Amino acid sequence: KYVGEFRKGIKDGQGTYTTANGDKYVGEFKDNKYHGQGTYYNLADNKFKGDKYVGEFRKGIKDGQGTYTFADGEKYVGEWKDGTYHGQGTYTYANGNKYVGEYKDGTRHGHFIATFANGDKYVGEFKDGTYHGQGTYTYADGRVNEGIWEDNKFLSAKKTSPTVLGTSEKTPRIKPKRNVS
Repeated sequence: KYVGEFRKGIKDGQGTYTTANGDKYVGEFKDNKYHGQGTYYNLADNKFKGDKYVGEFRKGIKDGQGTYTFADGEKYVGEWKDGTYHGQGTYTYANGNKYVGEYKDGTRHGHFIATFANGDKYVGEFKDGTYHGQGTYTYADGRVNEGIWEDNKFLSAKKTSPTVLGTSEKTPRIKPKRNVS
């Protein structure tokens, strides 16, 4: 069901659209598609129920600045491209873990600052969602792994210091990204 503005017989301008499965979009339309600022409410009885996106759409797809809030309290705030996280963004988990940095095609990729609810912190590079490249992992108790990382494993220290740990130290496992397409 659509309630809103039409131009030449198609949805164009401000409107509200309720899908057949019960989801709802409130915002701008262009050429019969979500386009511009809008809010999409996931109301259907599926894995996205209770999720909400507020932000920019282009040709019916999340594209530009936007905020996606999950029903469980997790949240992504940042840039979108073609319906996925892409560019600068912040992902906050319900447990308080937070990742601030660059996303590429929905995955952490580039420079990040990750802070964890347990007090640990990682500042450095990610590649394909894992610690990869130059980075510093600081544990809540003050211990530090500073140097080169590959696929979430600490390989070598940047400098010798009594606070720099060896490769046997385990770091918290990274929770995989969520697909919101």
